[in-house]
Amino acid sequence: METIRLPQGTVRYRVAGPPETSAPPVVFVHGLLVSGSLWTATADALAGHGVRSYAPDWPLGAHTIALAPDADVSPAGVARMILGFLEALDLRDVTLVGNDTGGALCQLAIDTDPARVGRVVLTNCDAFEQFPPPPFGVLVAALRHPGLTRALMLPMRSTAVRHSLAAYGPLVRRPLDPQQTRAWVEPILGDAGVRRDVARFAAGVGADVLRPASERLTSFPGAALIVWGTGDRFFKLSLGQRLAQTFARGRLVELQGARTFVPHDEPERLAQEIAAFAAPGAAGAERSEPLSRSGSGSPGTA
Repeated sequence: METIRLPQGTVRYRVAGPPETSAPPVVFVHGLLVSGSLWTATADALAGHGVRSYAPDWPLGAHTIALAPDADVSPAGVARMILGFLEALDLRDVTLVGNDTGGALCQLAIDTDPARVGRVVLTNCDAFEQFPPPPFGVLVAALRHPGLTRALMLPMRSTAVRHSLAAYGPLVRRPLDPQQTRAWVEPILGDAGVRRDVARFAAGVGADVLRPASERLTSFPGAALIVWGTGDRFFKLSLGQRLAQTFARGRLVELQGARTFVPHDEPERLAQEIAAFAAPGAAGAERSEPLSRSGSGSPGTA
């Protein structure tokens, strides 16, 4: 992994794909209590399509380096971190890809400054008044208290607990990797600075924060691809449809049976959709040609 120093602190990130390519760069944004490793299989598949991608560990609980004590770790603050990451690496015409809480952060980022973002791909994620969706409001409220957070997370040292219906289990269709999920929970268990970052992020989560940005997505000048798992218990297909209809140039692709963690359940299919969407000359790579507002099927179809 590589590191970069931003004003808020040090961020670790994974890079995959060829350094020289005509394809626009992809930057991934994961959700709460997972790391950039959620995207590894998708990133590897994209590399096979000649796409270079970046998967940072954002300060959402599974990051191994706590931010500066005075860093703004509110949702708006993390959205500015994303934009700062693009600027620091001088990434342009970026395909910004979000999942879960990361999808909300993508919306906040392009609402703040879309200059370096050519297009956006949103998989199952928060949007509009669902920030967070039920029943995760209880979890987010608990995460606002660092002492309570550690007590809440201690049982997650057990693989059986982590993979149960009370934790990551409902978010996936395919089996989880115990080493990966352990790496997701170790930072918040062992580092008070990480718990502090998460508490400050959770304190800013709420529908009043995200709804205005979601409603302004119609003004985003780039194209949007909404890749939605239909088996999700929390982010229903109707939310994905609403997102696709809100973008001026939005298109929906349904992935049958995939759950919240689409990059885990369908990494190869997701990579195919991203690569086709962002390919030079494709509708998603250009700002001038509108996309249809619904669709499913093979990659790149409308």
